[in-house]
Amino acid sequence: MLSAKPRAILIDVIPPRMPDKVAQRRIYELENLTRTYGGIVVVKIVQKRALPDYKTYIGSGKLEEMVNIAKSEKVELIVVNNILKPHQIYNIEKRVERDRVAVWDRIDMILKIFQKHATTIEAKLQIRLAGIRHMGPRIFRMGLELGQQQGGIGVRGGGETNIEIMKRHLAEQERSIKSQLEKISRTRNGHRVRRDRLGLKTASIVGYTNAGKSSILNVLTRKGAYVADELFATLDTRVSKLWLPDAQKEVLLSDTIGFIQDLPPQLIDAFRSTLEETIDAELILHVIDASDPFIHEKIEEVEKILDRLGVGETPKIYVFNKIDLKKKIPRTTLKKRYKEMTPVFVSALSGQGLEELKLQIAKRLE
Repeated sequence: MLSAKPRAILIDVIPPRMPDKVAQRRIYELENLTRTYGGIVVVKIVQKRALPDYKTYIGSGKLEEMVNIAKSEKVELIVVNNILKPHQIYNIEKRVERDRVAVWDRIDMILKIFQKHATTIEAKLQIRLAGIRHMGPRIFRMGLELGQQQGGIGVRGGGETNIEIMKRHLAEQERSIKSQLEKISRTRNGHRVRRDRLGLKTASIVGYTNAGKSSILNVLTRKGAYVADELFATLDTRVSKLWLPDAQKEVLLSDTIGFIQDLPPQLIDAFRSTLEETIDAELILHVIDASDPFIHEKIEEVEKILDRLGVGETPKIYVFNKIDLKKKIPRTTLKKRYKEMTPVFVSALSGQGLEELKLQIAKRLE
């Protein structure tokens, strides 16, 4: 059982030729994830390997190094910034179990943050579904331990039987959760059908996590959505009305989960019912942190996920937010590079640019 603020070692395994800027961004993002969870980062390690180690991903030498650091620094948690195979996590855990150190990979960390922020029944169900899909293969480890306890590995008997029992249990849980999510999805679809009958057009807010999506929703609609300076503060879909004075009409504005680098497909699939508002929207507002040093890389990450959802061709407005946080925003360069995306520069905090944003929303929805 981890403490409220576990001391953590972070390690990222990267190809030898990865540019330093990319490597720095990866470990910086993992550090932000760990702090969002509540952890205290003690040591950050970046290891360059042509190929991950088959047994432990990080290799025996690096594992021993981390074991020594964990002992001296009273570490409770090791986070590997990659997606590990079940046997790799199992082998690392076996080496550090005496020191009571937990081992997570990148998806584990994201799921833990999701659990922390989930408030609605739908979000909790989606997290459970994602957890089952991620943890399911790890029943190998659980079955192996049971087999050892009952006196045999690789023989037909207790371990194998227990693995089959766990597989069935997980499959039943997944079916149950999917059934409940489908009911919620049908209800939401009914709401969309009624909105279509009323002639209400829809716009969806998307963006990299912590870009200020909920702040934009709040300031445009006074919705009162939860806002925090941390990753994945929003998991639930919120829909509210936005009055466009120039067009003299209302549109519906939705906000949902933020995206992140290397967001695994199983997490996107688990949250697909939440993302339906984005899939069916007639306009996408892609909110971007204009002060972010990795602005172009994050735009590309979001666009990749939108393509995966099948909405890459939906009309978009690029909303460059947080212009108050940086003295010199390269507006001319950004306007030229993203001309086709109707770039608008705003500050949700000061209100600057919001009237222009409303005007562009009205134009694009015509």
